[in-house]
Amino acid sequence: MCQLLGMNANTATDLVFSFTGFARRAEEHKDGFGIAFFEGAGVRLFVDAQSASISPVAQMVRSYPIRSSHIIAHIRKATQGAVLLENTHPFVRELWGRYWVFAHNGNLVDFHPRLHAAFRPVGSTDSERAFCWLMQELSKAHASVPSIDELTTTLAELAPQAARHGTFNFMLSNGQALWAHCSTNLHYIERRHPFGRARLQDEDMSVDFSDVTTPHDRVAIVVTEPLTQDEAWTQMRAGELKVFVDGVGR
Repeated sequence: MCQLLGMNANTATDLVFSFTGFARRAEEHKDGFGIAFFEGAGVRLFVDAQSASISPVAQMVRSYPIRSSHIIAHIRKATQGAVLLENTHPFVRELWGRYWVFAHNGNLVDFHPRLHAAFRPVGSTDSERAFCWLMQELSKAHASVPSIDELTTTLAELAPQAARHGTFNFMLSNGQALWAHCSTNLHYIERRHPFGRARLQDEDMSVDFSDVTTPHDRVAIVVTEPLTQDEAWTQMRAGELKVFVDGVGR
């Protein structure tokens, strides 16, 4: 299946270290990659239907000075939908005057909800279909932008409905928070002072976070499989939905 990576922090943070290790997994998950990150109210989105291991877009991302508080990345191993740009995650939609970014890992069988004109998939994946359905149901449940707690409550009611059709690991962000839902496999870590050194699982690369952070920084990383070999990652439970705000999960 695909691989997911999300970051939520209380300050704009560099993702190059984590993305470098994450992109190494594209040798198996070779059907496209994408990354979206918020800059204020805007979103930069880079996607390519090529593998992140050979994509010139991925090479650009590795050298791009990405600093953001909210990032979602995805490397694809296709289940539904051809290997095309329009089927490449993350997907972006607008709701209540904010951008929403979504990426999914899994396979939803016979999931064909009725969708109205405001939210329709461009591609042919179950993932984009599920995202459109989530956006539609959120818009029906709330007349205007709800609080993060209210959104979490609504998502906790919606996620099991899609998960009944298969595997529904997903990440969702609106630039205020990062929601992560686990069907089968997601892990997270919350880094805070005192920061230490970490080494990647998939690449001979390490970093001492104390050199690039302040005592006030808090950073949460959520990923399908742990990225580092010397940090204590927490595995999420099947059916668990967590929301991360300012680098702290709840």
